[in-house]
Amino acid sequence: MGLENKKLFLFDIDGTIAIGDTLYNGSRELLSYISSVGGKSYFITNNSTKSGTDYVKKFKNCFGLDATENLFVTSGYMTLCFLKKHFSLQKIYCLGTSSFIRELKNNGLTVTEEADDDIACIIAGFDNELTYRKLEIACELLSTRDLPFYATNPDLRCPVPFGFVPDCGAICEMLRSSTGKTPVYLGKPNAAVVDFCLSDSGFSQEETLVVGDRLYTDIACGINAGVDTCVLFTGEAKKEDLANTAFSPDYCFDTVTDLLHALRTGN
Repeated sequence: MGLENKKLFLFDIDGTIAIGDTLYNGSRELLSYISSVGGKSYFITNNSTKSGTDYVKKFKNCFGLDATENLFVTSGYMTLCFLKKHFSLQKIYCLGTSSFIRELKNNGLTVTEEADDDIACIIAGFDNELTYRKLEIACELLSTRDLPFYATNPDLRCPVPFGFVPDCGAICEMLRSSTGKTPVYLGKPNAAVVDFCLSDSGFSQEETLVVGDRLYTDIACGINAGVDTCVLFTGEAKKEDLANTAFSPDYCFDTVTDLLHALRTGN
């Protein structure tokens, strides 16, 4: 099926439709167009610093866009679902933001930020409130105990207005370098993110398009889920990266506006 037949759009946020508190040119029009043709947009971000509630507020206050919480499928939310399924009655050590920890606790999970004796697993997120003490505790747990180790996402860097800052993957690289332990990542490129949106929306794989700016998470996620993918050269990925990647997108465009034009014209 071509672009003109796509109805379910799964957008990355940072570096794809927006940067910081600024919406990219064409993003508002693109989202409006998708709605006008009977489509639906979800936002599948690996940024675990914010909850779905936080993103609803940001979209409204920064972008002037109305969106409901269920449309934001964050790596934090996917991690929450995993932890509720496997560690609902056990204590979890979390290296993450106060917002992420609050979301876990509000959903009935027992979370600690200390090296308690009865910890069942370790979870690391994209933490822009990171301290050396948090890293020290995580290293102690990974070095002295045989605990399952999970992380929200493997992204090494997160786009910001001036360039990039270390993301969850970079934090986990510090932990790996110190302890030799590598986590299991629960956000993109895990296909569960796309599977959730398909189930929630009712659209088919053939009607779905994953749109992002990063090949090894966004595009890989769509490939893993068996849906078409589109990379925008608005964030991390560059045109020259396509020559040496295992994650080739079905479509690529320079800007959000170019994608909108292709949807409207069918080419």
